[in-house]
Amino acid sequence: MTDLPTPLEEAPRELSGGRQLYLKREDVHELGAFKWRGALPALEKYRAGGGDAVVTASTGNHGAATAWAAERTGMRAVVFVPDGASAAKVALLEQLGAELHPVGSDLDESKDLAREHAAANDLPFFEDGAEPAQFGGYEAIGEEILRQLGRPPHRVIVPVGNGALIIGVQLGIGRVLGVVAKEAPVMALSVEAGHPVECERCATFADGMAVRVAIPSAVDALRRGGYPMLMVSERELAHAVRDYAAADIRAEGAAASALAAYRKLPAELEPMVLVVTGRNIDDELHRRCVEDPDSFPD
Repeated sequence: MTDLPTPLEEAPRELSGGRQLYLKREDVHELGAFKWRGALPALEKYRAGGGDAVVTASTGNHGAATAWAAERTGMRAVVFVPDGASAAKVALLEQLGAELHPVGSDLDESKDLAREHAAANDLPFFEDGAEPAQFGGYEAIGEEILRQLGRPPHRVIVPVGNGALIIGVQLGIGRVLGVVAKEAPVMALSVEAGHPVECERCATFADGMAVRVAIPSAVDALRRGGYPMLMVSERELAHAVRDYAAADIRAEGAAASALAAYRKLPAELEPMVLVVTGRNIDDELHRRCVEDPDSFPD
């Protein structure tokens, strides 16, 4: 496991444009993503309650973190993944010894099937973003940024999937700005409406943000906190993946969203911090982003 805290680095000029920009490098963990911070305390809680197995659903990173935490707590991880999940992330799940169930057209359908499996087998269901034990782990990211930077940044830009990460970071530092994919806007639309809304659109390549059904408790927390949100297009995400690659950082779509959002903000807003949430992106998708970002819809 990467020693804590994870690094806070000054961004190279090709990313910052000469502004004060810092990168919180959650991607350097051995799993390549931040999700372990929430999974480990959650499974420690289930284990303390007498559980020897846990069921979850994931597009990849959360499932890998659950399997990683299960190994450390002496538990068994049962992970439901949707059809078409990232091959790189599925391979990591297999490597970590998860019991895989590749079913469901998207994450939310996989989640419904996982919940049914858990109930039928009298096992705890670990819903990413709805488990309170996760938030302390994500709060630590905000606290680390504040200590490392030595002063509050203007904003920490946080990718938003189910909302757990931004809620946690806000607890640790305040000053957050969320970013969602234009093709998976349910969290932004729900916060704007003040309640979970129906949304059938979930076509982003940023699978860490590919949420179609909002978690009510997360919407309530985001609504009460007045979290501002920006939307970014698939093309903007691809350009950000490409630019990270030019700076020798392999960023998956969700991680790149923070950079894409940063580029929409006025130059005088600084210092800014981007949470680089993960690096687990399939080779072919990464190659397309790097070589032909304009092939993605705007």
